[in-house]
Amino acid sequence: MGERADALEDWRERVLQDPDLILDDRDVMRALITANDRQMGGNIVDMRGIAMERLENRLDRLEDTHRSVIAAAYENLAGTNQIHRAILKLLDQAEFEDFLKVLGTDVAAILRVDRIRLVLESPEATETSAPKVQKLEDVLTVVAPGFVDDYLTAGRNMPQRAVTLRQVGTGAACIYGEAADWIASEALLRLDLGLGRLPALLVMGSEDPHQFRPSQGTDLLTFFTGVFERSMKRFLG
Repeated sequence: MGERADALEDWRERVLQDPDLILDDRDVMRALITANDRQMGGNIVDMRGIAMERLENRLDRLEDTHRSVIAAAYENLAGTNQIHRAILKLLDQAEFEDFLKVLGTDVAAILRVDRIRLVLESPEATETSAPKVQKLEDVLTVVAPGFVDDYLTAGRNMPQRAVTLRQVGTGAACIYGEAADWIASEALLRLDLGLGRLPALLVMGSEDPHQFRPSQGTDLLTFFTGVFERSMKRFLG
């Protein structure tokens, strides 16, 4: 009994010196309030207990929000780093063929997409000329004028966006080739290559149907589009 009394007295002294030992421990505080409720009887409404329960619920919601904000910040930072690394890799290339090669390999790996295709409109695009160009690192596709707008809007009357994110049932075979059957979502970056030039499209396809969704932000991809356009203009002269 003496040891137990000494332990209780020691605990009491610690609590008196540092009340946060109790106040910061939710389980201990809940146990104290429950014991207090039993002493008060079931016919008495303990407003303190109700208030504390509400405060705990609010604290739980705040903690969930805090975790969500932190997670979003880390995700945004990771996305920014990916875009920067991809841009630097493209800017390192002095020749257009090397530019296309790293676009379909290194850049695709950095951005974690399964396919990247550069789609260029050309009046000379024919069934015989397009496959020849397609062989150039299997990245570049030449199409007839009007293809870009039709692919972006799916033939519907809708405003043009610099970046379009969407889920797809089946991709376009002329863009993805054999991979069209399993591409489930895509990012479409509409390219303005300058006055007098036909529009172009940079397509990023993913097997994951949730990688690109209309509800996602497009700021980073919009920035990537601007840099990519400038690099293309440099090669086009």
